[in-house]
Amino acid sequence: MATDSSSSTLTHIIHLPNQPGQPVPVVAAAGVSGSDFRNAIESSLFKQWLKNIQTETGMLANGAMSLRQVLIQGVDMFGKHVGFLKFKADVVDKETGQKVPGIVFARGPAVAVLILLDSDGETYAVLTEQVRVPVGRLILELPAGMLDADKGDIVGTAVREVEEETGIHMNLDDVIDLTAFLEPSTGCKVFPSPGGCDEDISLFLHRTEVDKGIIQQLQGKQMGLRDHGEFIKVHVVPYKNLWRMTADAKALMAIALYEMAKRDRLLPSLRD
Repeated sequence: MATDSSSSTLTHIIHLPNQPGQPVPVVAAAGVSGSDFRNAIESSLFKQWLKNIQTETGMLANGAMSLRQVLIQGVDMFGKHVGFLKFKADVVDKETGQKVPGIVFARGPAVAVLILLDSDGETYAVLTEQVRVPVGRLILELPAGMLDADKGDIVGTAVREVEEETGIHMNLDDVIDLTAFLEPSTGCKVFPSPGGCDEDISLFLHRTEVDKGIIQQLQGKQMGLRDHGEFIKVHVVPYKNLWRMTADAKALMAIALYEMAKRDRLLPSLRD
């Protein structure tokens, strides 16, 4: 890490293979401490973003765009790891010389599970009611969680989050990756808000048959890790009504993937 002595600005220089001879300064905004700056540039969130922009479908791949500078604006630590990272990337279209929107809220990969429970001829979906401060509302949504990018255990994270948020135990073999049905060029992930956030989500399906008593036990169940600020209430709703009962993008995307996969007979249990 280098420091600009004239302005006491924390600066780190990176060299990208896609931009030979064009080093990119990574600079700390006012108020960002040296430790936060170091954590930011060494984080898996920032390293993954740099990797993404240099892939075959990355914004630097065809040489039309140029990354001139990155300004680290904020870092939120989750224990010893960077949880959230905010930065501004100066990306320029070489032909016009114009900048493209480059404010990034980096939070990394996540998982969500569409849980369908069949009981007495009816199919139910399991939702969690959570306090979502950014929108100032209680939201009904799919059980979901952030992925520890350093570990990359996607299916394991999905299983663990479902148990923590609903009390339902699933085996690793009990889930189907709905996003795996997407074309490889998509990365087999969904991006709910790519205009401002790097988050990509893997969506899974778990479908099983249960007694009516299980439905009753789950309805209204209080869950979540209270010491982690999770205040969760479980809701069980008829699947046929799900698309009208939630504003959760994860749920609506999962419904679309599930219905299309079912239509195209891609789900093993539904092929017969």
